[in-house]
Amino acid sequence: MNQPLAHRARNRIVEMILSGELGPGDTLSEGRLGMLLDMSRTPVREAMKRIEAEGLAGREGRFLKVRRLTRDEVCEIFLLRETLETYGARTAVGLSSAVLEAMRARIEALMSAGPGEEHWRIDDDFHHMIAAASGNPVLVSTVEALRLRTCMFDYGRVPDRFLKGCREHLGILDALRRGGGEEAAHLMGAHILRARDAILAHLEHCEERKGQ
Repeated sequence: MNQPLAHRARNRIVEMILSGELGPGDTLSEGRLGMLLDMSRTPVREAMKRIEAEGLAGREGRFLKVRRLTRDEVCEIFLLRETLETYGARTAVGLSSAVLEAMRARIEALMSAGPGEEHWRIDDDFHHMIAAASGNPVLVSTVEALRLRTCMFDYGRVPDRFLKGCREHLGILDALRRGGGEEAAHLMGAHILRARDAILAHLEHCEERKGQ
């Protein structure tokens, strides 16, 4: 009975990290989270263990806290993402026109509506679609795990990336529609490196503010 509850608790805690309700350095408390989620400590404890295993939180003494990623960790994560997702984009030329157009319509609707919870879903679905086109389930699961490690850097912390990222997604879709696997791979690589650079700039800004 605890497994479904633990899964639900884990998803809700990740949503809280995504929304900024829980930020880097915040303590994850079984009691407080249990009250917020209206759950007993057992499923919350299991959810926290999974979040720690996924790299979203780490131990600092007796406490489990939302992780503060270092510059080196960000660079390592995005190096792997660039390698794997460019490969995925290169093989995604087999995606049907209907699938590509459906994703384009979702992205264009998102750009008109502005950032919100739908942005997370569409961003996840876009990158999953590209990775899954490789036909390699290990690649898919690895990309998903790497993306999760930096999920706290959403449009709230790097707002300039919202429209730019959407336009870059559309450019990749256009390349795939034309059958340009190499072009799509190049655009995907550039997209990932720009996301990396935005996160690094955010981290640098935070360090500068702390030093003032």
